[in-house]
Amino acid sequence: MTTTPDSRERLLKAANELFYRDGVGAVGVDKLCKAAGISKKSMYQLFDTKNDVVAAALERYGPWYLAMYLPDESDDRSPRDRVLHVFDWLDGRSSAPEFTGCPFVNIATELRDPDHPASTVARRFKQHLTDFFERQAELGGAADPQLLARQLTVVFDGACASAIVRAEGLAGLSRATAAALLNAARMDTDPATTPR
Repeated sequence: MTTTPDSRERLLKAANELFYRDGVGAVGVDKLCKAAGISKKSMYQLFDTKNDVVAAALERYGPWYLAMYLPDESDDRSPRDRVLHVFDWLDGRSSAPEFTGCPFVNIATELRDPDHPASTVARRFKQHLTDFFERQAELGGAADPQLLARQLTVVFDGACASAIVRAEGLAGLSRATAAALLNAARMDTDPATTPR
């Protein structure tokens, strides 16, 4: 069996779905290849190791995950509302049966190796979220945008973990917590007074 560009895409799609649902450790090469409809030989022609597949799948689907919860670039709501959009999404998504938390945190915590190629990818994508929060905090006039961005990231990650540990949706808790942080940081609530 020869590999094709389609083989690679099928493998990454299967890896993304299986690693998110079951975890990296629970998914062996046999299971992964069967789900992708390719042979182990084909997988090893595409990637040297399973670790490389983990990193490549996260790299491939990372932008898709970010696009799910970040507002579109054309969204013209206030910076505060753009931040709260992320937590509204999380509150709503957390009660879905297929929700298993943040894929970036899941992989980094499971691997526990900061130098693993997938951990590096996960950190980079988590930084995109923190950078988004910091840009909005700056636009919204927050007293310390960098600190607020880090706090909001902690709320996001903690809320994801809480939903999994408690096996129940967040029911507005992450939004309320984020809003309290925005209030404490004096993040502007009036779009008319927000600097552009």
